[in-house]
Amino acid sequence: MRRVPKHMTARARAMRREPSEAERVLWNLLSRYRPAFTRQLSIDDRYIIDLANRTAKLAVELDGSQHHDQANYDAERTAYLEAEGWTVIRLWNSDVISNPEGAATLILDKTAECLGGTHPQPLPSREGRKRAPRYK
Repeated sequence: MRRVPKHMTARARAMRREPSEAERVLWNLLSRYRPAFTRQLSIDDRYIIDLANRTAKLAVELDGSQHHDQANYDAERTAYLEAEGWTVIRLWNSDVISNPEGAATLILDKTAECLGGTHPQPLPSREGRKRAPRYK
């Protein structure tokens, strides 16, 4: 397996330390679900995905205003990731901040779709269990 170059790892770590507001809000909603999501995942030595679910191969890109001028770069990036087998979702930061629960639901639904219909939300630990008597 190829190792990620050190400069990409260092850049991803720096981005994890200083997330945007949209990344922070979305991470607080998604970090508790399984299969797990990852922040700032390095792909080869070319790109860093904002949020990713490795099991579902789902990449979530959060775009700010700087992406208005980068349409060609974003299209190239999406094409590369899709060629590598990833499904890419792009969300605007303003949409995530104005409706974080809706954005999280969209991502969880897409994750379930990528996994073949399994819902990524964990079951509560005691659901469906009958309590055994403590003393006989």
